[in-house]
Amino acid sequence: MKLGSFNNCLKSLLFLFILMMNKEGKSQAIGVHDTLLMAAVVYNGDTIEAKTLAGVYVYAYTSAMSANARWTRLRNAVYVTYPYAKKAAVVLNDINRHIAGSKDQQFRRNYINSREKELKKEFTDPLTNLSVYQGKVLMKLINRETGNNVYDILKDYKGGLDARLWQTIAFFFGSNLKQPYDPKGEDAEMETIVKEVRRMYGYNS
Repeated sequence: MKLGSFNNCLKSLLFLFILMMNKEGKSQAIGVHDTLLMAAVVYNGDTIEAKTLAGVYVYAYTSAMSANARWTRLRNAVYVTYPYAKKAAVVLNDINRHIAGSKDQQFRRNYINSREKELKKEFTDPLTNLSVYQGKVLMKLINRETGNNVYDILKDYKGGLDARLWQTIAFFFGSNLKQPYDPKGEDAEMETIVKEVRRMYGYNS
């Protein structure tokens, strides 16, 4: 090979080498789009990447299944206890009519005792079979039908001592004789079921 040709080949190889080195250098250079800034924390001497996670919201909700079970339980309790509440209200209202105009304490006491025996005879057996939950519903329904809670009814007819006694017993069974009845608030669902029962059984008053 002639010397001129050799020199030309050498120049070409050198040019290619410089060109390749230049490209490699550019690829290794640090540019504005080649560097990612990350948050980090130092833990036990180690630098660890840190990220802030998006907030997670936890909502309390009642599933359709549990809501349906609660409704079914309440509906069954109302269907079982409303007839008793209705009958008790009839007797209590009748007692009120008979003793309202009398000031004879002996007559009032004797009449109340006679009607109390009637109530016990009719209701003792079925009421002892009620669950605590059904008992709570019954007390609310008696309030609905009479306009008075069970505690006040006992106090009026049997005296404060008996009322306090039954209130204490009710407390240990998880009930409250002074339970109010709120048809537009807390007891709105119960009121809806009561109206259903009244339509079904033809209660007119």
